[in-house]
Amino acid sequence: MTIDGESLQGLLDRTPDLVDYFRNDVRGPHFARADVATRARFIPPAFSNWHDEQYASVESAGLLHQSHHMPELFVEGPGALDLLQSIAINSFSGFALDQAKQMVGATPGGQIIGDCIVYRNGEDRFELVSGKPLLNWVEYQAERGGYDVAITRDESSNLNRSGRRTKYRFELVGPATGEILGRVVEGGLPEVAFFRTRTFRIGGHDVLALRHGMVGDVAFELSGPYEEEDAVRSILLEAGADLGLKPVGTETYFTGMQGGWISYPIPGIFTEAALRDYRSWLPATTWEARTEIGGSFVGERIEDYYLTPYDAGYGHIIKFDHDFHGADALRAVPDEAKRQKVTLEWDTDDVLRVQRSQFEPAPRYKSIEMPTVYYAWNQVDEVRSASGSLAGHSYKAAYLGPYGKVISVASLDPREAPLGSEVEIVWGEPAPTRKPQVERHVPTTIRARVVPAPYAQGHQRVTRKARVT
Repeated sequence: MTIDGESLQGLLDRTPDLVDYFRNDVRGPHFARADVATRARFIPPAFSNWHDEQYASVESAGLLHQSHHMPELFVEGPGALDLLQSIAINSFSGFALDQAKQMVGATPGGQIIGDCIVYRNGEDRFELVSGKPLLNWVEYQAERGGYDVAITRDESSNLNRSGRRTKYRFELVGPATGEILGRVVEGGLPEVAFFRTRTFRIGGHDVLALRHGMVGDVAFELSGPYEEEDAVRSILLEAGADLGLKPVGTETYFTGMQGGWISYPIPGIFTEAALRDYRSWLPATTWEARTEIGGSFVGERIEDYYLTPYDAGYGHIIKFDHDFHGADALRAVPDEAKRQKVTLEWDTDDVLRVQRSQFEPAPRYKSIEMPTVYYAWNQVDEVRSASGSLAGHSYKAAYLGPYGKVISVASLDPREAPLGSEVEIVWGEPAPTRKPQVERHVPTTIRARVVPAPYAQGHQRVTRKARVT
């Protein structure tokens, strides 16, 4: 329960145990498994069935519907580039007008706040997509830093009660993507380099297209004015029908683990002294206040859940060629403190053992629901090495039909759990838990093999030098 007009800092001040609070007394910010009814109001769990929709995205093409769940922030003005560069751990040097990039932000202490995708739509016009904690941080810095910018928010549909967004957004992914777009783009599909943008004409509509590959194959993110959503979507689905194109619902959408992205890590903002003013600026109803945590790992402090950019696999993009929040702290992180982002390939026999327990007398293990295996917005499970020591944490997990595997993305100490080694995931929560979505059960362990991230071989083939025609 929050008090009208209360700040996030006020909420934290009256909450003696943040770990217990976030583990048991909050619901995820949106689209968590326990909030299926909210998800279905906008995009159904499946348009056909999640099995076929998973296969379509790998074997033919899938049309992912992103119009409702991702917030956006539009930043415009002479100070826009300076603002963003003061926040990003990665460099904006050479950021062209026909380009997009991932932007990662950290606290002064070097902990991840979040990440988003940034489009450069003009010399002083930027569009930030997804990553609500980072969007909040950008707006705060714009205000407190006195930057000459105008900020416009466009909230996700579960918070935006108008039922409308500024833009629609789709992702067309799969091996048939090029052929489908070639059929509908006026003048034919031009060559587009990785993470570059082009404006296409589709059915008389201007469509901004970003070339990338987030879930294992060639993909384009397509966006335009929200009122044109239905027209563009219908054209795409009709053009790809004979090629096996399927619209993709939320069940399949949220199983995209093969790309290796640690989505929405717990923002490291809750206790750092330098961020007290920021926490006082944030309302108690903000995204960060609904940091739902689940899984077998129970930290003693909320800081035990934080990640540095190195832990999340962003070490290679950190550039110290500019000043940014957290630069000094990140320079000082010793190599032995850096974890490695990996994929965990769950042992099928152990998965079946957990499932078989559901048909046996109690006590039973925590059920593994499919295809989205994780049951909390921030899933954090213990990963134990062969010696039994804590090697790191496993995050969101999913069953991938085309691979016949359950996988999860993890951040591990490479000295304890190198690639190719076998580890054990602690599955289930220690009692008691107050989560409504967690049934009575006993924890167990599931063996897993440590393999590279991204997991999908197709994803590994999509490089910055790739082209599609």
